[in-house]
Amino acid sequence: MSDTQKNSSNSFWAGFMKAKPAKPGEIYGVPGQGDSLKISAFVIAALIFFWWAVTYAGFIKPLFLPSPMGVVNALVTMLKDGFTGVSFWEHTWVSTLRVFGAFLLACVIGIPLGIAMGMNPVARGIFDPPIEFYRPIPPLAYLPLMIIWFGIDELSKVLLIFLSVLAPLVLGARAGVRSAAIEQIHAAYSFGATRWQVIRMVVLPAAMPEIFTAMRVGIGFGWTTLVAAEMVAATSGLGYTVLSASRFLQTDIVIMGIVVIAIIAYAFDHSVRFVERRVVPWKGRG
Repeated sequence: MSDTQKNSSNSFWAGFMKAKPAKPGEIYGVPGQGDSLKISAFVIAALIFFWWAVTYAGFIKPLFLPSPMGVVNALVTMLKDGFTGVSFWEHTWVSTLRVFGAFLLACVIGIPLGIAMGMNPVARGIFDPPIEFYRPIPPLAYLPLMIIWFGIDELSKVLLIFLSVLAPLVLGARAGVRSAAIEQIHAAYSFGATRWQVIRMVVLPAAMPEIFTAMRVGIGFGWTTLVAAEMVAATSGLGYTVLSASRFLQTDIVIMGIVVIAIIAYAFDHSVRFVERRVVPWKGRG
């Protein structure tokens, strides 16, 4: 390799690894700072083009991987005619309601519980064993128990998703409590703050970055568990659509359902990021 090529290669990697120029008031650029939207758009376009090229050339049969247009046609057909007598929007609404209903319930219970476990050794001693016991267990393992205990109606489905989301939220909130600086806590007490005021004004703001991260992880587990929850006695939902279509080898509908689930989850993830930037604008600036 010539010296010119080596210098060009070194310049490329140096530019790739270099942090964004410092803003006014900053001494050094923050590593990783900068907009990656264009790169993401290029990667998505490249992946779709590769998908189209592979299927167009016939390297993979449509039974195993339909073309992008085949998936789009499946979506158009489902928008027009529905699936198993249920419209596309009803399938989407039912699944979204199940996941976000369980997610909100997990937030209401899990975040205060995690903060309590971080603040109080008694609460930690009581709730840590059961949460750590069930956390590594796959939802499919306790799905039969949910059915035996709560039947095959909506309650068992929502509870299954709820349990998959609860553990990440509890552990995230508990870890976030440790982010509060002891100097700030002592300063608050020295100014006469009560324990509740310290939790609300010092501990909770310090824990919010970890809580938002846990929310993003938890909703991912919720959508992952959705397919398992809709395996039993479901007549609608995106997970039900994917499972039913797979039984009849309707791969285009299977991929279409997966893509729709991914789009909804991705949109929610970006919504949480947007709220996080407004609620905890100081994250990453310490």
